[in-house]
Amino acid sequence: MSNREGGWELPISEGELSRLTSEMRDAHEATLPVMHASARDMVEGLFDLKRTGTEPEPEQPSFLGRRGFLIGAGASAAMLALAACGGGDTDIKAAAPSPSASPGAGRYTGDLKVVALAAALENQAVGAYQAALAAAKAGKLGTVPPAVATFAETAMSQHRDHAEAWNAILAAAGRPKITGTPLSNHDDVVKALGQVKDVPGVAKLALQLEDQATQTYVFATFNVTNMDGVNTAATIAPVEAMHSAILHFVLGQYPVPDDFVRTDKAASPDLLTV
Repeated sequence: MSNREGGWELPISEGELSRLTSEMRDAHEATLPVMHASARDMVEGLFDLKRTGTEPEPEQPSFLGRRGFLIGAGASAAMLALAACGGGDTDIKAAAPSPSASPGAGRYTGDLKVVALAAALENQAVGAYQAALAAAKAGKLGTVPPAVATFAETAMSQHRDHAEAWNAILAAAGRPKITGTPLSNHDDVVKALGQVKDVPGVAKLALQLEDQATQTYVFATFNVTNMDGVNTAATIAPVEAMHSAILHFVLGQYPVPDDFVRTDKAASPDLLTV
């Protein structure tokens, strides 16, 4: 369990981390039917908005937070409790996805801009975990406990599922899928990835990305006009928050429940560069 080269030791047992990862996997699989159903319904709603010409632009994030935003999202009580918890060169740079979208990407407006932003954030997380796993395999992060690698692989897979759901909405609405990471902060993330040398460094960066994604979905629940879009975001948010909570454990920080889920770390739609 120790990282002898870097003097780091996993603060919890590998068995406990494996159990948390298994619960995270079960929670994700339980949300998939609801997520896909809400996404399909959102497409129909977006077409209705387009026909009536009432598709609005999303507002900037509100920093007031929202209490109990997940109630009614179909998540279990245990999931809600965990979701409220907040609290040298490597090959990482080369492994990170390039900041681009599909060729010919047009302008995303209204709710679709938030959908495109969500897809880009999910792609960014996939790239980050993928790059970290590649660096770990190359021995550039010291000794990585198997349970940590399994968590990273599981989180990466779940982010990929979420990106596919958002991209399915874009495709059905006749807009290009987000196949890269068209975010104005992407270069900074790539640079940070290139500087990490151990598991805690990766965990801290991953936690920033997970918190941003979770809070962006909270932001979406009260800025997206289409209720099926709200349901999609509210279904995904608990899983993203579980990622954050587990990363807190990996860093030796007990995740403290917070009655108010804030949005001060949410990504603004202006972060999108397409």
